[in-house]
Amino acid sequence: MTRVLNATAARTLTVLGTALTLLSPFLPWTWTSAYPGNLTLYGYPGGSQTVTLACGLLAALFTAAVLGLWTPRAGAVRALRAASLAALTATWVTVVAITVELGGTVHLEPGAWLAAVAVLLLAAGAHSLPDDTAADPPPARTLPAPAEIALITAVFLAAMFVLAYGITTESAQDFLAFLPAAGFGARALAVSGLTGRITAMNARHRTAAAVAAFAAALVFPFTQTGDQYTAIADNILVFATVALGLNIVVGLVGLLDLGYVAFLGTGAYTAALVSGSTFSTFGVGPWPFWAVALLGMAVSLVAGLVIGAPTLRLHGDYLAIVTLGFGEIFRITVNNLDGTSGPLVTNGPNGINSVPNLVILGFDLGEPHTLLGVQFGRFANYYLLLLVVVAIVVFVYARMGDSRIGRAWIALREDEKAATAMGIEGFRYKLLAFGLGASLAGLAGTVMAHLQTNAVPENYKFADTAPPNSAFLLAAVVLGGMGTISGPLVGAALLYLIPAKFEFFAQYQMMLFGLALILMMRFRPEGLVPDRKHQLEFHDEVRTA
Repeated sequence: MTRVLNATAARTLTVLGTALTLLSPFLPWTWTSAYPGNLTLYGYPGGSQTVTLACGLLAALFTAAVLGLWTPRAGAVRALRAASLAALTATWVTVVAITVELGGTVHLEPGAWLAAVAVLLLAAGAHSLPDDTAADPPPARTLPAPAEIALITAVFLAAMFVLAYGITTESAQDFLAFLPAAGFGARALAVSGLTGRITAMNARHRTAAAVAAFAAALVFPFTQTGDQYTAIADNILVFATVALGLNIVVGLVGLLDLGYVAFLGTGAYTAALVSGSTFSTFGVGPWPFWAVALLGMAVSLVAGLVIGAPTLRLHGDYLAIVTLGFGEIFRITVNNLDGTSGPLVTNGPNGINSVPNLVILGFDLGEPHTLLGVQFGRFANYYLLLLVVVAIVVFVYARMGDSRIGRAWIALREDEKAATAMGIEGFRYKLLAFGLGASLAGLAGTVMAHLQTNAVPENYKFADTAPPNSAFLLAAVVLGGMGTISGPLVGAALLYLIPAKFEFFAQYQMMLFGLALILMMRFRPEGLVPDRKHQLEFHDEVRTA
């Protein structure tokens, strides 16, 4: 960007904008409580004001780095620019929403005007500062192991707080202000080098990082007083688990699977049939959960091997078409097993309903329980179970990815002919990946059947206005970042939250998903959380940095 101010004026403008941005959330932005978030109070930020305050604090951190108040790193100016854009989008989205929702600028209080001007000053000053990208970064100082572990834990807790805020936003306006601010905030941390340093710490303390992530996720249900938002978190965990399984097939091996949701349905129907439901045609159960989980994984594994054995010799588009056909065949088959068009197994389009809640070691997940003085409802109980399932899937993914088998998968993904010439049996390894991915989806399906209390064919389409569907799962992997663990988790969370928060989104979901993927392929083909190798392949400037 062309500089229009000298360095001193730019710094002055940046400091002034940062100070006013930090002040504005403590003033009322509107006089009426008709706008969600209660932005009418002095000295107590509420709703979207907290997002502006958080962005202001982030901008103050990088402003201090630019001014030399703490050890600067190359990229501090770029980080400040991203933080200023976070504050700008969050504030102006809220100001415009107040004006539109309440019917004019007359409903804006001085605090809103101050915030709007402050973030403009901050953004103008930050973008007028001289770029520091070419500066040599100082060497990263290694902290003592206990300090690094404590810092990793604090970072995971902060990340969980941000995610929890996004999940628990009560209105579309608040979420619309939060989403771009979170994106620009993450960009600021990345270009400043802080994200890289935390990633390096995670690599040095992998076990501690995994425990810290699990502990941070455990905090979420303790912050909730009801099941409304915990139910959203449950669904995110289910779809993130399935997306991780798909990431083995797509991200590690490079196989395009368009019918993966069928394996989720296989696990769900298996669990429903042996659940003891009055609608089950088998008339057995309820089986213990460990037996149901193993059975669901086994049936999904067999389904994966059956479809994979004759088709994995195909490549590219041909394999994609076959897997798409398999997904539709599964849905049509369970739809016709109604006793009329075929044997009575799945009750056809009515599905298997009234699937009872799980009982694990005498712990009924459908009943409220008190834990550490906090009452856990049904969805909070399932949240804890799903965390364990996600941990298992992450462990399997990480161990397989680092193993000899994982390296063979990556070799096949990069160049199958070269890998075969080096002695890797491509068909056998691809079939193993297909079967493992299917079994992990089946595990998620066994929990999903009890969580949603049913298994119906309409839940397992290739594309629909609501997840789960194969298009959603594939988009979560591509958007989040293929070949990574956190990528599908981030992608699944975003793709579930956005339609859940914006009612209009359901009408245009496929169009907007397609647009998002086109933009991702153009500007960030490696995904939001990229694998380092993919990032080097797509961006020359990263390779030379």
